[in-house]
Amino acid sequence: MANVEVESLTRVFETRSRRVLALDNVNLEVEKGEVFGLLGPNGAGKTTLIRILTTLLLPTSGRAVVGGFDVVKEAKKVRGIIGFSSSSERVGFDFVTARRNLWFFSQLYGVPKSEADRRIEELASLLEFQDQLDRKLYMLTTGYKQRLNLARALINDPTVVFFDEPTNGMDVFSAKKVRELFVREARVNSRTVFLATHNMFEAEEICDRVAIIDRGRILAVDTPENLKLTLDKPVVMLETDVAGASVGDPRTLDGVVGGTVKLDSESETANIRVILRDEDYLDKVVTLLERRGVKVLGYQRLEPTLEDVFISKVGAGFAERERSLEV
Repeated sequence: MANVEVESLTRVFETRSRRVLALDNVNLEVEKGEVFGLLGPNGAGKTTLIRILTTLLLPTSGRAVVGGFDVVKEAKKVRGIIGFSSSSERVGFDFVTARRNLWFFSQLYGVPKSEADRRIEELASLLEFQDQLDRKLYMLTTGYKQRLNLARALINDPTVVFFDEPTNGMDVFSAKKVRELFVREARVNSRTVFLATHNMFEAEEICDRVAIIDRGRILAVDTPENLKLTLDKPVVMLETDVAGASVGDPRTLDGVVGGTVKLDSESETANIRVILRDEDYLDKVVTLLERRGVKVLGYQRLEPTLEDVFISKVGAGFAERERSLEV
């Protein structure tokens, strides 16, 4: 049973100088008890979609239903059954304890006091910040504030919970605990977890399905493994001298579908990751690079990642797309 249904959803932002198509005819269905990932670079439309699904923004056209309620016509009902957390938002009130902050937000949803107290203790235990509950918010480290923010999204026992870049800036241990929590909430409590991220590892590790988005358009939707299996072209990493960093767009090399170029200043080398049309182009690419004065030190064939699927469709990686969106 779908807990999130999106049909032909479009959102346009207009200013005096330009028109920005943030979402372009998006269609999605997310099931009950599913961890669903919306994967894409910053500026691709992830946050805009979540803001519409959480009733914080109206769509320009199209329709979205969350938990059986229309996000425009039944916004109040939607707000009662969802939770939302963003790493970029303010957590709560600085001079109030973590416990009282969570209690305050529980009361906005009308959670009975005894149930609220139980939920606060349970979430603090799951996210391992029990010893921080009676400290004022301003005294908490950034990591504990982020955990508090996640607990706030779950305090009302939501049917659907939305997370926007939830582990952004977290240390490895904290991020692992958060990912475990997401899976538990989906499996144990049959909660729909809708996760917007540009962290490929995160998406591959915990998401049942992933939608890849760019420039407001959904490029593909499937399980991480199935998405990688759709890429039938070879992925190769070429290690070069520093001159490789000046290659620019790898698609200028004959036979290259797309790729990324990264400079490693410590080793004074550059890594050029390319997706080839077929295996026969590898020698040609090496020859072309050497003609441009780039010395190829070695290469290796790689298993495809979700970003490679993205690259195969748009020709560039997440970081390159983010830079293009800033222009």
